[in-house]
Amino acid sequence: MTRVFGLLGKRWTGLIISVLLEGPVHFSELRRAIPGISERMLSDRLSELAGEGLVLREVVEGPPLRVAYRLTRSGVALKPALAALGEWAETHLPEKAAACREQIVPGAQRAGPPSGKPE
Repeated sequence: MTRVFGLLGKRWTGLIISVLLEGPVHFSELRRAIPGISERMLSDRLSELAGEGLVLREVVEGPPLRVAYRLTRSGVALKPALAALGEWAETHLPEKAAACREQIVPGAQRAGPPSGKPE
């Protein structure tokens, strides 16, 4: 549990994974989907998640050259756990639920999915 919360308990990590659960996205789309996150923080969190084998970084040939991110099988396997935590929060932290739901901008990352094969 210490390792899990050491990684997933960091600010922005859960939101990043939540967005990536919808499918692969480009860096700029991911940043727009999470208001308030800086480019550096997003880059740092993505590097950490990639280092743990949860996220893959893919260079999409251009022009322009773009970078897309997607969850690995291990990352996708977090979906049931994150859903359970979300349900727990809705029940036990109801006064904060609406504010949390608004942190992710729905559809902001969807300018068209980057091509890529699932792992």
